Amino acid sequence: MEETQSFRFFNRGPGPAARLVFFVLLSLLLLFVDARYRYLESVRSAVSIFTYPLQRLVAAPGALWQQADSFFTLQGNLLLDNTRMRQQHTIDAVQLQQLQVLQAENQHLRDLLALQQRTAFPMQPAEIVYVERDIFKRKLFLDKGAQANVQAGQVVMDDIGVVGQVTRVYPWLSEVTLITDKDHSVPVQVLRNGLRTVVFGSGDTGDLALRYIPDSADIQEGDMLVTSGIDGTYPPGLPVAKVGHIERDPAYPFARIQCFPVAGVDRHRQLLILSGLPKLPERPEAVVETGADKPKRGRGRKP
Repeated sequence: MEETQSFRFFNRGPGPAARLVFFVLLSLLLLFVDARYRYLESVRSAVSIFTYPLQRLVAAPGALWQQADSFFTLQGNLLLDNTRMRQQHTIDAVQLQQLQVLQAENQHLRDLLALQQRTAFPMQPAEIVYVERDIFKRKLFLDKGAQANVQAGQVVMDDIGVVGQVTRVYPWLSEVTLITDKDHSVPVQVLRNGLRTVVFGSGDTGDLALRYIPDSADIQEGDMLVTSGIDGTYPPGLPVAKVGHIERDPAYPFARIQCFPVAGVDRHRQLLILSGLPKLPERPEAVVETGADKPKRGRGRKP
């Protein structure tokens, strides 16, 4: 069987080695001409103009992927930073509130120390342990009791004025009745003119009252009420309350006078207990008349 032979009508040209040598020499020639005379600069610019869109199109997926990765990474970092900053803000706010509380407490302690230094009565500091849970009772408990020589009847005050009075003493605690208790009363006098009266609690921590004051009494709004010292319990001159509102009605013989305490009866935790009560002479006992002391009444004998 005869093999079919392909007939060549044209020559294929030079061999691969010759073509390799030719193109190498052509490349070297073009490199020399471009480096020496820069003839191909315009050709290179024109080719770059046509190839730039293709380069951008080829690089677009990679650039979009990089931008998307950067966006999601930045978004995640921002969310983490936002969460971290919110938590730090909460912590800083709590610390700031604690610092403000400590500053206020420090200033209050400084005021109490200054009051101890300028008063003539011996005092001892005390701290509120807890308050009465019954909302109708204005009582609190201090951390000083019989072991600190606290006695019933001693006055409790802050750096401004009278807060209350010790009404019951325990071994390590003492019960204090506030001046705003509805069953508590304090003998006072008007600082402006010395008018003596009694201020009563109303059961509200911000409200006191003067009762049975005639309409003609010389009391004005804004008058300061201080302890009179005539009851043997409260030392004289301690601030108690300030007159807030006065109602005078001709149909009633007594004026309605509303006052508010000057001391922080429901604000401070550190207080002072007046240790030394003023000593007053004992009240004289009533003389009981016997039958022998009574003068005899009857008919006299005639001489």
